[in-house]
Amino acid sequence: MDEDHGDARLAARIRALTGSRHPVAAAVVAPGGTRIACAGAGLDADFEIGSISKGVTGLLYAEALARGEIEAGTTLGELLPLGDAPAGQVTLESLSTHRSGLPRIPASAHPWRRTVALWRHGTNPYGEDLGQLLDQARGVRVGKPRPRYSNLGFELLGHALGRAAGTTYEELVRLRVTDPLGLDCFYLPATADQLRPGAITGTNRKGRPQEPWTGEALGPAGGIRADIRSMARLTEALLDGSAPGITALDPVAPLSTGARIGAAWVTVQIKSLTVTWHNGGTGGFRSWLGLDRATGTGVVVLAASTTSVDRHGFALLTGRDDDGRT
Repeated sequence: MDEDHGDARLAARIRALTGSRHPVAAAVVAPGGTRIACAGAGLDADFEIGSISKGVTGLLYAEALARGEIEAGTTLGELLPLGDAPAGQVTLESLSTHRSGLPRIPASAHPWRRTVALWRHGTNPYGEDLGQLLDQARGVRVGKPRPRYSNLGFELLGHALGRAAGTTYEELVRLRVTDPLGLDCFYLPATADQLRPGAITGTNRKGRPQEPWTGEALGPAGGIRADIRSMARLTEALLDGSAPGITALDPVAPLSTGARIGAAWVTVQIKSLTVTWHNGGTGGFRSWLGLDRATGTGVVVLAASTTSVDRHGFALLTGRDDDGRT
């Protein structure tokens, strides 16, 4: 495993917290400054951030509302060529809070077959382009509008937002997030050959390398890659309000017991602490980004393995170790 880079104390802390034999990076953003570290890879190593991509899509949704490009009641069918398919009647607002009635993954994508291939061979279970995604969406049945986590829903939401702005989702991310915030490594590879030189390979729990999760369709729900410096800068922008669509962080609906959701972002209460967060997981990576907005503190953890980093992120944010010690 490569040596540590960045803040030495933070690098030692994340090694101790995760016990990881694989690259892991963290950033701690506080009023007194930002600390970043990467253990096992350089600071320019980029990770799959998984479903934190949904948090980015949530920001873009709130920004599009503020710009008047869409309304909460705008439907998918107004922006995407879905014909008379039931999915065309789904509103963007319901998608942003996982209340659209759309399934997690469309049945036509053969999710069980793809999951088995992922388990056995580490293959990418996604990879569709936008045209293939729309074909899948046209055949989907829409269920009751209750809380139901949906990758399909956020894929469609992101691409609809791109259409509303007269561009693609990838370009929308660049124009409204990457460039304005100065994120040097924050991108959406559609194919594996678009990975940057600093891209690292994820591993499963047994340490086996996994194919990168790439695909045009996947982008809004889980296709962004970033290095820890860019994730720290994004966290700073979320805390100081300079990120686009910052109202996405504000909870507007119940999600589950003790949790509320804004546009993708989840808010929970931990004793006296209010935490706004999103996590992510792909075939070879795990990620977590959490904010204590009251104190202007945020934490990001990225790991090139499939062991969850959620509790480690919460531990860093609260200033406690996993056993409860300060």
